Amino acid sequence: MCEVIKHSDGIDMEDLCGGAIFQAVELGVFEFIDRIFQASPDLVWSNNQNKRNPLQFAIECRQERIYSLIYRLDKTERNVIGNLADTSNNNMLHMAAMLSPLAKLDNISGAALQMQRELQWFKEVETIVLPRMRDTLNAENLTPRALFTKNHKELVKEGERWMKETATSCTVVGALIITIMFASAFTVPGGNNGETGIPIFLKKKPVIQNGWWPCSFHLCFYAPPKCKSGDRR
Repeated sequence: MCEVIKHSDGIDMEDLCGGAIFQAVELGVFEFIDRIFQASPDLVWSNNQNKRNPLQFAIECRQERIYSLIYRLDKTERNVIGNLADTSNNNMLHMAAMLSPLAKLDNISGAALQMQRELQWFKEVETIVLPRMRDTLNAENLTPRALFTKNHKELVKEGERWMKETATSCTVVGALIITIMFASAFTVPGGNNGETGIPIFLKKKPVIQNGWWPCSFHLCFYAPPKCKSGDRR
């Protein structure tokens, strides 16, 4: 297809391969998109039915490698793409504010880490757009940040629940570890006499010598560390 594009004259390239481009973006076929753009750089400005170009669509689909092709453009071209809006007046940052496809979220363990990834993605795209575009309203009268908050409400709730459950689990595990440490620290090697209860020291000599008592003393004041589940944003 790339060879056909290179040697085609008077053919509408968008009609020829527009559908294939957006399907490749959705599936994350970086090599195809890379070669297509090299063969015909103007295809970066092609649009789908929602008036989104391939790089904007890559943001929506969370295809990082394809999105990174934006850095091949000069600063003026990047600013132009950042200013473009789709049929719902969403700019590039609005698209980053949309919830990731489920297939992408499922690759990340835990709602809190998923939310962290969503914030990182939003911040990355925010560095590309002009400052004034951060306050642009879409058809729902929402700025990109307001749209992000709206689309991620449930994920925030799941993240809070996940962190509480993780903190509880860490506390239980910490308590079990300390219990085992105390039991080990005060168990005399050789055991106790079953009739008298007197410790049976190995080799008939006490094994609790000078270095053992300080260790036991410090264990008495040991407390399990707090489990840090992650900073809440």
